[in-house]
Amino acid sequence: MLPENITIQAKKLTESTSINLLKKIKFTSLKTTIIEDNILTSYVLDGEKNSPILLLHGFDSSLLEFRRLLPLLKKNHQVWALDLLGFGFTERKLSINYCTENIKIHLQQFWAKMIQKPVILIGASMGGATAIDFTLNYPEAVEKLILLDSGGLIQPPILGKFLFPPFDYFATEFLRNLKVRQSISKTAYFNPNFASEDALLCAALHLQSDHWNNALISFTKSGGYGSFSQQLNNIEKPTLIIWGENDKILGIKSANKFQDMILHSKLIWVKNCGHVPHLEQSKITANHILDFANN
Repeated sequence: MLPENITIQAKKLTESTSINLLKKIKFTSLKTTIIEDNILTSYVLDGEKNSPILLLHGFDSSLLEFRRLLPLLKKNHQVWALDLLGFGFTERKLSINYCTENIKIHLQQFWAKMIQKPVILIGASMGGATAIDFTLNYPEAVEKLILLDSGGLIQPPILGKFLFPPFDYFATEFLRNLKVRQSISKTAYFNPNFASEDALLCAALHLQSDHWNNALISFTKSGGYGSFSQQLNNIEKPTLIIWGENDKILGIKSANKFQDMILHSKLIWVKNCGHVPHLEQSKITANHILDFANN
């Protein structure tokens, strides 16, 4: 179950998709090779048909960002949404190094315990970089790859490696500020009206998880995800790249680069859309995903 302080805040949600997805969140006590103790890992499972789909969220986010997309996919597929290690509502332990290697290990061991079949892997923003890393290292677990305005081609700022107390704490408190998060949210959309109170609450609920700031500091100091440009030609899985034409977070140059570097890839542009097509143009995005998944 979600902690009481989070469920109390969640009562303020107004959008039916947000309320419904929150109710579906479950936890599994996951044994990993990262630490001796199990990690309580949050996820959603819905739908039963056809190849499983696995959804991976973006930086400092949670599976709630798929609140509009998941209901459109579950009619045709078994759909999983996972909170990555160090993010969302998955348990954060102080003894863990929240680096990309451990995120990948946690993801693989979740897949091995819970899914055990090749998935159509969908990653949004930072989750796209996670999906690329996973596909390169565990190709047997992936049937097809879908990238939504994906990270994985831009080197992270080196400044993060030099965050020391108390500046690391101040940095995370800056991100905790709801006015800051709302400003980022408005930038992520082409239509700022999507940056509603419900959307802000969805983007902020996980901030109340224990050790949220510690995990975020650890991830940032690790360097996060860099560029996979030298490895992308090793991806042999059919790949769909979906990109908002008006992405102000990552821009649009990476979209064409991904298409050029990934051998069996197709690029689709989404009009009137910013960085989050799964939220801003969910029906169009779902249709593209289903067409690709079923052909």
